[in-house]
Amino acid sequence: MKVLVINSGSSSLKYQLIDMETEGVLAKGTCERIGIEGSKLIHKANGKEWVVEKAMPDHTVAVSLVLTALTDKEAGVISSMQDIDAVGHRAVASGEVFKKPTLVTDESIAKMEELCDLAPLHNPAAIIGVKACRAAMPKTPMAFVFDTSFHFTMPDYAYMYPIAYEDYEKYAIRRYGFHGTSHKFVSQEAAKYLNKSPEEIKVITCHLGNGSSITAVDKGKSIDTSMGFTPLAGVPMGTRSGDIDPAAAEYLAKKEGMNLSEALVYLNKKCGVAGISGVSSDFRDLTAARDNGNKRAALALDMFSYACKKYVGAYAAAMNGVDCIVFTAGVGENTPCVREAICENMQYLGLEIDKEKNLEKNNGSIRDITGKNSKVKVLIIPTNEELVIARETVELL
Repeated sequence: MKVLVINSGSSSLKYQLIDMETEGVLAKGTCERIGIEGSKLIHKANGKEWVVEKAMPDHTVAVSLVLTALTDKEAGVISSMQDIDAVGHRAVASGEVFKKPTLVTDESIAKMEELCDLAPLHNPAAIIGVKACRAAMPKTPMAFVFDTSFHFTMPDYAYMYPIAYEDYEKYAIRRYGFHGTSHKFVSQEAAKYLNKSPEEIKVITCHLGNGSSITAVDKGKSIDTSMGFTPLAGVPMGTRSGDIDPAAAEYLAKKEGMNLSEALVYLNKKCGVAGISGVSSDFRDLTAARDNGNKRAALALDMFSYACKKYVGAYAAAMNGVDCIVFTAGVGENTPCVREAICENMQYLGLEIDKEKNLEKNNGSIRDITGKNSKVKVLIIPTNEELVIARETVELL
């Protein structure tokens, strides 16, 4: 059974075509910098890599490029879309409507469209991907696999907001959390690396990318996470503000003459490290600018790392300790200065990293950067949300 996984992020699209009999990857790739200058498709198959540099103003163009690559005479691995048995789509916001993976139907798409306000950077992108794939493969079964599913194990005192309880009951306003497939995968991989079962360890997983979230995983279950009702909450991100005093947002909106909807667009698309730095939402651009003396880029990196550090400390307190800290996703796997800044001055946790190992180039495998005197393991684990999505798609079907 061949399953195509489409993982639409806010500014990227990752995909894998997986043979589920072996869980081997037949082809995979990434559309980078969607909606940003310098976008490109990196496609890998048959031991080779192809790079297509082409403008991708939105996810529709990205999906078209992916499907073309998969069937290309030279770079492709299938003759037509009919060779694909199922498609699993990463979906971000589910509300309390979907707590488990669900089949893609006209009805489920309509419900997803109703939930777009919960994830304005992600749900629309996922729906575009779904519609593009359905047009190319109208008879192929497809599934939505939700970021939120892993976090439905949070206790009520962690997911509830201190609003009138009746409003929670009427509108399901609560913390949902996101990046669940990633947090699930890397926490389970950390347990394997430590020769433990997930039920035996306490892990803090740091999924750091254009969108970032941090999760406390105790006994294999999410007990708290930094994102909230939407992916806007938590640490500052590529273009998202992260946590901010609502009164400050209202004050700014009045000063700038913005209505509520415009203010949310501002917080989602014009803030974060891009807004602070004035350079970019891409951490590669930020580190290059900082190294060239750009003080605002340096400030953006410092603010991001400091916010992450606070969540790590909070979750260590919530779990009464931590056995392992995991860094994953684009920034977590590839930005040494961020990892070092998050882990420094953590002696109270007995946490120390090996700075030389931390600087080694990412090689796509699990890397142990634990310092020799550290009581806490520090791992870099490449995430594989696509494999989790494929597994859950097959289980659903």
